[in-house]
Amino acid sequence: MQANRITILYVLLMTAVVVASNVLVQYPLSGELFGIALGDLLTYGAFTYPVAFLITDLTNRQFGPRVARRVVAAGFLVAVVFSFAVASPRIAIASGSAFLFGQLLDISVFNQLRRQAWWRAPLIASLIGSLLDTILFFSLAFAPAFSIFGPNDAFAIEWAPVLGVLTAEAPRWVSWAFGDFTVKMLVGIAMLLPYGALMSRLKPMPGVEKTT
Repeated sequence: MQANRITILYVLLMTAVVVASNVLVQYPLSGELFGIALGDLLTYGAFTYPVAFLITDLTNRQFGPRVARRVVAAGFLVAVVFSFAVASPRIAIASGSAFLFGQLLDISVFNQLRRQAWWRAPLIASLIGSLLDTILFFSLAFAPAFSIFGPNDAFAIEWAPVLGVLTAEAPRWVSWAFGDFTVKMLVGIAMLLPYGALMSRLKPMPGVEKTT
């Protein structure tokens, strides 16, 4: 009974993160950094979405990959329904696909590394999952190659030279993807703090480490 309550809590937390991220991804940051408009690099959704990987990893640690996949499935349904309600079909398809495959990859990597150093599984799994998530979302949502899913209204911007990189024309969605993943990496590292703090309280259930 307690396990069911905790699982429901994970589902509710995942739902809240997905809804918040799908809302915040529509709002670019304001201001500038090194002469670059932050709105051309980031949306506020980049700061909340990595929490989904923390929820997945905590679920995986405590209940194993099967339950973690169920929590992800619930988040996926919310992502798809909410995205179709507030965004274009192309954004909805991109959001749902990126979430599902990114989270499932996180679960698989975490499960392979769960017996190693405590930080290795959550860190590596979330970074690899975030990379796939970023590539899938921004490619499906904005790349011309996937125009079958709908029109692309992203536009080109001028990148200022940063760290010796030559100025070059780049689609805005490419700069968004780069900034998005950079923040996801930083937040993913920061999420090790709550993960480590909760480890002693959220111990694996009997037999979890033998599941696949």
